[in-house]
Amino acid sequence: MKWTDSREIALALLEKFPEQDPRKVNFVDLRNWVLELPGFSDDPKRSGEKILEAIQMAWIDEAD
Repeated sequence: MKWTDSREIALALLEKFPEQDPRKVNFVDLRNWVLELPGFSDDPKRSGEKILEAIQMAWIDEAD
């Protein structure tokens, strides 16, 4: 997975953290959790606010 795979990342986060409300996750935690996902293999420096926001929005959509 890469940072641009927001939907795939969101599904992995939903599976790993089923009780977590994605609306209440701060970007520092979100970034760290993405970096820890199995299969994630992108440069940590490539993440930014827009990318993390896209991941969070996809996670919210999947959780609803």
